[in-house]
Amino acid sequence: MGIKIHAGVRLFSVLISIFLLCTSGCGKKEAIPKETMVKVAFWGSPDEIEIITQSIAPWQAQHPEIKVRFEHTPFGGYVSKILTRIAGGAAPDVICTEVNYFVSFAAKNVLENLNPFIEKDAAFDKNAFFPEVMDRFTVDGRLLAIPRDTAPFACVFYNKDLFDQAAVPYPTDDWTWEELLEKAKQLTLRDSSGRVTQYGFYGWAWKNFVYGNGGALVDHVKKPTKTLLDEPKAMEGLGFYVDLINKYKVMPTPVALTNMGMGIDIMFSTGKLAMFLSGIWETPALRQRKFNWDVAMFPKNSQGIRHFGTGGSGYCILKSSKHKEASWEVVKALTGAKGQAELAQRGLAQPALISVAEGPDWAANTAPPANKKMLNEAVRYVIYDPFSPIWQEIEGKYLIEELDLLFNGRITVEEAMKKIVPKINEALASESAA
Repeated sequence: MGIKIHAGVRLFSVLISIFLLCTSGCGKKEAIPKETMVKVAFWGSPDEIEIITQSIAPWQAQHPEIKVRFEHTPFGGYVSKILTRIAGGAAPDVICTEVNYFVSFAAKNVLENLNPFIEKDAAFDKNAFFPEVMDRFTVDGRLLAIPRDTAPFACVFYNKDLFDQAAVPYPTDDWTWEELLEKAKQLTLRDSSGRVTQYGFYGWAWKNFVYGNGGALVDHVKKPTKTLLDEPKAMEGLGFYVDLINKYKVMPTPVALTNMGMGIDIMFSTGKLAMFLSGIWETPALRQRKFNWDVAMFPKNSQGIRHFGTGGSGYCILKSSKHKEASWEVVKALTGAKGQAELAQRGLAQPALISVAEGPDWAANTAPPANKKMLNEAVRYVIYDPFSPIWQEIEGKYLIEELDLLFNGRITVEEAMKKIVPKINEALASESAA
């Protein structure tokens, strides 16, 4: 009898201990061991490397218990390099991911679900970010990356000096495709032999003309089953883009661009190009050159439709990390207001945090481009690439070669689509069946 009572007391004591432990610790953050090393993989040019590493410096000074080691990985082959490291047991803890690279990582199931960290972190607010990029980083209800920036392909950079010399009014955010063409014609100059000495426009983002005409690449961005590139609106939009090159000749062909032997930023800043379409990440390099420039939002078509592609990036924690709690703190620092404000001030990236994007570090920042605030409106019109792990492979195998022929005037839009569409549909069908 006494033995049973004693055992019962011991069991009661154990249960009380578990209860006290849970009431004091369950649902709260785990303690981070001192001197925890968190490895962060990312990419970037020398300028970007300096900006990104410095953006976290103030936080690092206040958190000496966490040592952040940045590991630069070239953008080319970034996904395969990270996946190889994971397979070899030498992966970083945190990775930077671009919105399309993210699809490959998510498909490989190597990313930690961040919802549990958010649920026990009262200071973190998911609604503080632009919802479009948060949605991109959410798969089946699991948030797998925290956005650092968003990057609509909505920036038409224009050389104000060239506009002034030609007495051409600057573009405004409510302009149209027809106005873009008219300005490009006025700003394309030729010598006595007919050789172009100054182009009016250049843009690599051909998808904008598909989206901006009401067309689409696929039937459903998140679960694509077939391409819609051969539908009238898509072909008409792509046709307008091709006409800028081959009919109106206000934009260089890919071959002509190669023969010039200089980058678009150099052409733009040295007066050989009046306008070019890209993303805001061009800003740091352009700020280093002495000329007058600004940006306008990519124009609407004649029916008032406006859409464009987008980039953006965020930070993920790998499932293989042995330091997840410390990694979460690092991710918050890299994507927090202070870090994003630093990137905004440098002009490298449009903040994904709405408060920073609308504040003095971005929208009200007087450093060029003066009209960068328009990107806060542009976010509403973005369309992401298809959420398919084979989409980049599809582009490499079936789109690039045929589009190169198209843009160089070797084939028509109709001919290109007859070759491209069946191959894309076959690839997507095979993926769905797998």
